[in-house]
Amino acid sequence: MAAEEPHGLEPTFPIEFLVEGTPVSHQAKSSKAKEEWKARVKEASSKALPEGHWVTYDRVSVTIYYFPTTEVEGDIDNIVKLMLDALKQHIFSDDSQVERLVVQKFEPDRVFQFELPSSILEQALRAPKPVSYVRVSTSPFEELK
Repeated sequence: MAAEEPHGLEPTFPIEFLVEGTPVSHQAKSSKAKEEWKARVKEASSKALPEGHWVTYDRVSVTIYYFPTTEVEGDIDNIVKLMLDALKQHIFSDDSQVERLVVQKFEPDRVFQFELPSSILEQALRAPKPVSYVRVSTSPFEELK
């Protein structure tokens, strides 16, 4: 009898999910806070993935939209490193696969009117703040057409 092909282990891209809370900077002094944030990101992404899923070895693009409760004091680029680290060996094998990275903050009263938001992005727009919307795609050039 031939072995059965595994089912449900290949993630379907794009993968979209929300992470509640204020992102922790990779420059934060507290190792505990950094590890807790990475665990929160990984847990949130797990809800969008099949159990026992494989990581992709394809090139990826990552979009992070941060919706804070107030004006952001720190640099927006400081939130990226820990989020990518949380997704490494979980959604993609290594962050060297990230060919495109889009990061944007949408502070109160400065939210862009999206023409065709996905259902997950719509949830982020309606969710209590702070929240981050994350999208991982295996089509790094899809928005450049």
